[in-house]
Amino acid sequence: MSALAKIPVTVVTGFLGSGKTTLIRHLMTNAGGRRLAVLVNEFGSEGVDGAILKSCADANCPEENIVELANGCICCTVADDFIPTIEQLLSRPVKPDHILIETSGLALPKPLLKAFDWPEIRSRITVDGVIALADAEAVAAGRFAPDPAAVEAQRAADQYLDHETPLSEVFEDQIYCADIVLLTKADLAGETGLAAARAAIAAEMPRTVPMLPVTDGAIDPRVILGLAAAAENDLAARPSHHDGDNEHEHDDFASVVVDLPEVRDIEAIVASVQRLAREQNILRAKGYLAVAGKPMRLLLQSVGERVRHQFDRPWGSEPRRSKLVVIGEQGDVDEHAIRAGLGI
Repeated sequence: MSALAKIPVTVVTGFLGSGKTTLIRHLMTNAGGRRLAVLVNEFGSEGVDGAILKSCADANCPEENIVELANGCICCTVADDFIPTIEQLLSRPVKPDHILIETSGLALPKPLLKAFDWPEIRSRITVDGVIALADAEAVAAGRFAPDPAAVEAQRAADQYLDHETPLSEVFEDQIYCADIVLLTKADLAGETGLAAARAAIAAEMPRTVPMLPVTDGAIDPRVILGLAAAAENDLAARPSHHDGDNEHEHDDFASVVVDLPEVRDIEAIVASVQRLAREQNILRAKGYLAVAGKPMRLLLQSVGERVRHQFDRPWGSEPRRSKLVVIGEQGDVDEHAIRAGLGI
């Protein structure tokens, strides 16, 4: 088969809360006649993003074409989960025209790209492009990009200090693999923040790639689909901190699923989540909440102290179960402390 006969796959990567699911929802509703399939992966045993995307299913991307892998990071479960899932998608009577893969916020894209060379699938699919999302406001504030001056100051103070944090390694590996970087939450960052984010990322990139501002995932699909990058054949240009003998470990991070009683005060739960981020260094929280007297479920998502929430759809026959998936660095995720911080 020629490369033109291969089904294109777009890998959407980016740190926790950078807007990957929002982008994919936009692509699903603006498919441009393509029949899509979506593979969504989340860190931890339970996912939320898959349910969000299934609520957007339509003729272009029916619910059976939205597959969730919620049993570990996709870059570490290639043989057990990714390859069989791709094979199942390709064996369906009506094959997708384009496959979107949303990686976990903690995943490294390069091991996933290497999987496209597996004999079972390499003649049938190709990596059309890797789209890395970066929270422009956070990057501008220096939270997910290294500060060379600060590193030098730390080295001067302690020559034995490990200057590369797990978070910065993940962030850098994601942008190193990118064909396009989307600077998300552009409305929050403003022009000054966008300029600072561009400069911080450009200083780390091994090659020049386009960087485009995006708000609420709204971008013309023609800009990011159809790149024909064949990224699986271009691995040398996409360096990783974990090239060579270094193994990618997820022991740096932990998650916990917290069941909650019915919520009576939305602002109180928002304040509790903000306090967890501030006092317990929680990176991310997301989930659905049952609110007293409301027939619709409340979708709550947070990145650090930034919390967003909205009613997304009626509970219907689904049990009114409130739960939050909480993610943080290993040692910061204490289930008892988190439950106490949420007032349960």
